[in-house]
Amino acid sequence: MGFLTWIIVGLIAGWLAGQVMKGGGYGILVDIILGILGGIVGGWVFGMLGLHSGGLIGSIVVSFVGAVILVWVTRLVKKK
Repeated sequence: MGFLTWIIVGLIAGWLAGQVMKGGGYGILVDIILGILGGIVGGWVFGMLGLHSGGLIGSIVVSFVGAVILVWVTRLVKKK
């Protein structure tokens, strides 16, 4: 995947995670970062489960799942 594709996937996944998680997103830049980092986390989680994604939609789904996990962990840490 090209750099621009990573940014687009990160933006979509981060925005979706911000919408699904209660309280909304963190802003476009943080949503992109969460989406990109979510791709790494999601890829690791899916790999541990023996699942593999393909194509743009698969990448968005994996990044979304990872971003949701990151938002959840971030909010847990913020509460303390």
